Amino acid sequence: MDKRIVILGAGESGTGAAILAKKQGYDVFVSDNDIIKPKYKEMLYDYEIQWEEEKHTEKLILDADEIIKSPGIPERSAIVQAIRKKGIRIISEIEFAARFTDAKKICITGSNGKTTTASLIHHMMRKAGLNAGIAGNIGRSFAQQVAEEVCDYYVLELSSFQLDGLYEFKADIAILLNITPDHLDRYDYNLQEYVDSKFRIMHNLSEDEFFIFCSDDEITIKELEKIVTKAKQLPFARRKKDREVAYIDDEDRLRIEFDNVNFAMSVSDLILKGMHNQYNSMAAGITGNVLRIRKDLIRESLMDFQGVEHRLEKVLKVHGIQFINDSKATNVNSSWYALESVQGRIVWIAGGVDKGNDYNPLMDLVKEKVKALICLGKDHAKLHKAFDGVIETIVDTNNMKEAVRTAYFLASNGDTVLLSPACASFDLFENYEDRGWQFKEAVREL
Repeated sequence: MDKRIVILGAGESGTGAAILAKKQGYDVFVSDNDIIKPKYKEMLYDYEIQWEEEKHTEKLILDADEIIKSPGIPERSAIVQAIRKKGIRIISEIEFAARFTDAKKICITGSNGKTTTASLIHHMMRKAGLNAGIAGNIGRSFAQQVAEEVCDYYVLELSSFQLDGLYEFKADIAILLNITPDHLDRYDYNLQEYVDSKFRIMHNLSEDEFFIFCSDDEITIKELEKIVTKAKQLPFARRKKDREVAYIDDEDRLRIEFDNVNFAMSVSDLILKGMHNQYNSMAAGITGNVLRIRKDLIRESLMDFQGVEHRLEKVLKVHGIQFINDSKATNVNSSWYALESVQGRIVWIAGGVDKGNDYNPLMDLVKEKVKALICLGKDHAKLHKAFDGVIETIVDTNNMKEAVRTAYFLASNGDTVLLSPACASFDLFENYEDRGWQFKEAVREL
């Protein structure tokens, strides 16, 4: 009898895993507790894959040899608890797909900057003529790409939820950008559990692989002290302190120095601005040099990359007011970088599903720059608790059009209206992309 594989969740990740499993000869069943989107239903029909929606039928799920869980399904859900009780192995789509490709894998994780850094590295590799796909937490699923095309390399953006389902998986280049408290609602509000998830990116690394990390990140350094790794360590930092291979020198140049590499370019030439993007550019630059991409191509890539939608994306200027879409900022640290990068006064749109946020790290920037706060979401209590008495004007809204119009009314010529929610989007929107698209649409309607 064919090995039976059950996939929980029929979004991008789950449907891709189902297609790959079917092509590899498995007996495949897909179960989704919600309504499956029409485009994914069509794909499941095309490949003659059995599925169910709006329920999880235990009888059909618990006879699996192995289960692939989509990253959005929490460990505490009833069906996952039932699977654990029966002792069936649960893996991620990333773990499954990696079994069927010999491609080199460049893997990026971190609380912030993953998408930008992954996209920048992929841009650099394509510019250099490398046959590279990009997947994971971005674009088309890794599994579907493995099923339908052949790549020599994959750039994989990996969230903590995707890393949780990795066991035999091994990166060729593992990149850890930073760790700040995020998704603590999924980790019993235990930071160490979240840190452990992020460090799964180092699993199984040998002396042939590379580990690129930020030595300015306190949590990363503290955790590294407990770990023995055989991988080649390539740290980067704002300033050279010890063994950093990438840093900003006294003449404001980004430098990369290791083995026979000696690379330098002016920070002012980087297309991506802000301190956080200097870190992202260093991580990408080190990766390019590990891959032996020509220096001139690395330099060009760092100068002409187009950026990522919904990440500090300049939308329009209306009567001298700049509107910036940073909908991808789903945690406090991302919003800190957004507030830090904006010059001048800010009308800040924030709020959504709070993931255990501590807003204290934002206080200095908020006092210095924010003239008004527009709370967007179903529950504004935590934002009020943090910022009442700190920000002079705070207005509650419960839809994007109202939020944008209110922000426009409160802003003056030369100000910036910044959507940087510091929260998840699921109270009012499908996801952060939907939130960003609605913001851009509302701005265009002004």
